[in-house]
Amino acid sequence: MNASIILRSAFRDIPQRLTRTRKVHLCASRLNQSPSPLTEFTDDEIMMKETVAKLAKEEIAPLVRKMEKENKIDDGVLKTLFENGLMGLEVPTEYGGAGCNFMSTILTVEEVAKVDGAVAALVDIHNTLVNSLIIKVASEEQKQKYLPKLAQNYAGSFCLTESGSGSDAFSLKTEAKKDGGDYVINGTKMFISNSDIAGVFLVFANANPSAGYRGITTFFVERDMPGLTVAKPEEKLGIKASGTCMIHFDNVRVPESNILGEFGHGYKYAAAHLNEGRIGIGAQMIGIAQGCLDATIPYTLERKQFGKDLFSFQSMQHQIAQTVTELECARLLVYNAARLVDAGKDVMKQAAMAKLIASETALRVTAKCIDFMGGVGFMTDFPQEKYFRDSKIGTIYEGTSNMQLSTIAKCIRKEYS
Repeated sequence: MNASIILRSAFRDIPQRLTRTRKVHLCASRLNQSPSPLTEFTDDEIMMKETVAKLAKEEIAPLVRKMEKENKIDDGVLKTLFENGLMGLEVPTEYGGAGCNFMSTILTVEEVAKVDGAVAALVDIHNTLVNSLIIKVASEEQKQKYLPKLAQNYAGSFCLTESGSGSDAFSLKTEAKKDGGDYVINGTKMFISNSDIAGVFLVFANANPSAGYRGITTFFVERDMPGLTVAKPEEKLGIKASGTCMIHFDNVRVPESNILGEFGHGYKYAAAHLNEGRIGIGAQMIGIAQGCLDATIPYTLERKQFGKDLFSFQSMQHQIAQTVTELECARLLVYNAARLVDAGKDVMKQAAMAKLIASETALRVTAKCIDFMGGVGFMTDFPQEKYFRDSKIGTIYEGTSNMQLSTIAKCIRKEYS
């Protein structure tokens, strides 16, 4: 008997030998319990996705241009977000939240972003950074004090970035000095999202500079505390309605009880929770790209040149097929990362990949949509140029594309070392 026949015989016998042992049991029910496709959702997730899509089209879409012009989220839109539970998605119901899973948050951000990237930024950052960090590391007293308000009354801000600490986030200069039972905070934060409307700020300050980044500690700072000043919103290229401000801390005194989590663990919290935040940005980007495609493809079916619609030209078909395929790839990366969060897995690499591909893809897709539209795509009367401008921030905030590549490379090195 030759070697190939021996091998085939051996492999054919493996299932029988395995089932004769008590270690492996093969049965039809087990074989049918395969993991669900990434684009298959639970009933609760479907309900959330459909409800948010309807709300975005009916309540947010009519006010997008107004908010863009005024550089602020409309008060009525903000009220609607709170009333419909979008500002407390993962907050447990006992604190006034919706008690959803992380995937529902991602679907919510995506659906809102299809209509407006600025409102999506508010919902994303508030839920994936502010609320999430409090849920995971705050004391019970802090949860009872802040989570109901964040879910029902006011927005929150994640105050990490400074003029000298962007990508090098842990080189921040804001300090918190111990004074009796209080800490006195001094320093300046910049490019802080939601800061124009936030009621509470999670401030990262170094409370022990001699320890380097290991002295970074996170503090609750309320908007009305003396010494806190929020500057006027920055004029930006895109997501204009999302308030992005500089914040000054001039001898802001906070009680020691306002430390969030453990002293000196701020750098750990920032690193860990930015992973979830990056998946949220990925959701924002795929939403922006999908919204732009949804506004563009119907035009290519209606617009006629040389006696036929634009979509009928093979060159157009190939370009549209390419953009839709690239977007689907980005969406699957985002969904996979979200599922891993809900499964309690480490998502550092997957979060970086999701944000990297989703943001770069959104930029390409929205640019191509302008090309598909021709001259009108360049006009502000059509939505494509806004989608394009809104997508650019995705390659910058919560970690630039180069920083995502560095993170991915770090994970690869660890896997092979």
